[in-house]
Amino acid sequence: MKYASIVSAVFITTMMMLCEVEANASVKVNEEHLGLTEIANRVDPANERAMVEKLVNFGTRHTASDTVSTTRGIGAARRWIQFRFEEISHECGSCIKIETPSTKVIGERLPNSTEIVDVLGIQRGSSDPDRVMVISAHLDSRVTDVMNATADAPGANDDGSGVAAVMEAARILSHYKFPATIIYAVLSGEEQGLYGGKLLAQTALLKNWHVEAQLNNDIIGNIQGQSGIIDNTHVRVFSEGTKATEIPQEAIRRRYNGGELDTPARNLARYMAALAQQYLTNFEVRMVYRTDRFNRGSDQVPMLEAGFPAVRVTEAVENYARQHQDVRTENGIAYGDVITGVDFSYLAQVTRLNLITLASLAWAPAPPTGVKIEGAVTADTKVTWSTVNGATSYEVWWRDTTAPHWTHHHHVEGNQTSLTLTGINIDDMFFGVSAISADGYASPIVFPGAAGSFEPPLRTSSQKITN
Repeated sequence: MKYASIVSAVFITTMMMLCEVEANASVKVNEEHLGLTEIANRVDPANERAMVEKLVNFGTRHTASDTVSTTRGIGAARRWIQFRFEEISHECGSCIKIETPSTKVIGERLPNSTEIVDVLGIQRGSSDPDRVMVISAHLDSRVTDVMNATADAPGANDDGSGVAAVMEAARILSHYKFPATIIYAVLSGEEQGLYGGKLLAQTALLKNWHVEAQLNNDIIGNIQGQSGIIDNTHVRVFSEGTKATEIPQEAIRRRYNGGELDTPARNLARYMAALAQQYLTNFEVRMVYRTDRFNRGSDQVPMLEAGFPAVRVTEAVENYARQHQDVRTENGIAYGDVITGVDFSYLAQVTRLNLITLASLAWAPAPPTGVKIEGAVTADTKVTWSTVNGATSYEVWWRDTTAPHWTHHHHVEGNQTSLTLTGINIDDMFFGVSAISADGYASPIVFPGAAGSFEPPLRTSSQKITN
């Protein structure tokens, strides 16, 4: 009986402490930012419809299609994208610099030497421009035969919808100032072997960009699945488990102490889910614990392989009759990726999620580095981290090891870089730290050690991403 009373007293004391922690943290964590609400409200479905219609009107955007015509093919499409970036830049006082990195490739799906061109709109940060956030989509399209470069391939949803989101992001966010850099990336060659994503990763490496997040949008406009089910209230965010760049020594530590659920990509997905819950109406993120759909891929994969945090954003339900198909009707079933398969109200919601994520990341300080925990064979856990430029406070988080989202947090003011969580056992919880700006914007949460670090791996200057 005496033992039970002691246990009860400890439990009550711990719960009181947790309640106090939650109360201390609530002001910063739950504060709503009117800037994010304003940005979300500026997304216009009509603009995105006009963008997709324009892309469809190029007939085909196959990677190996015509590059000379002014009205048809991948060349005409990417020149028009560049023109739109120039128009947007003119409207914001030349705030966007356009770059068009290119490379020539030969591969299984490109037997003849083919030029791959990415069109990038770069909105340089005002005070911390080396920090880079990327929103991307692929411009190229295809039909049933991936080698057919001449047949009409509308590519309305795959991936005209993603390109529309990227361009709408540029149109809106170009009217705001951010400490960090935002890159609007329209890529080519995805259907032939993720070549545009590889070129983007190579460009980032060569330019020493410190990419903190890539939001890769691929197939984000359909609401009716193959089975007929309709879902216009969710979007899937795919995130890798163990890092593609993990080395054996890191794998040993991660297998023993955890971290496979807390890569930067996973905590970026959680970040997006929290923003959707707070700022979007009747719209939620479904986190999927995979790098991409089963045995499939997109342009976030080469970025992950280069060591950059990246996620894939895609619609909640897919209709495979509308993907990678010749436009036709068979047995009463309409095939092909035409514009009637895009729901523009839904596309606008996915776009809003992208925009508020980019803005929140770019306004927030960088994710903390040097995050460590101590407390083996003690009743307490000590969390430490390094000072982050631009951070005026920090948030220490913890959750049960089986919980999908972070559940508890404690606010730390000023330049303090450690916190001892009294009565919180290191063995039973996962821990993390986020950095907070003076106006309350928070970085993603960083899990301790290499498994959760947003820092890119060390490389030599000669390292490259090969085609």
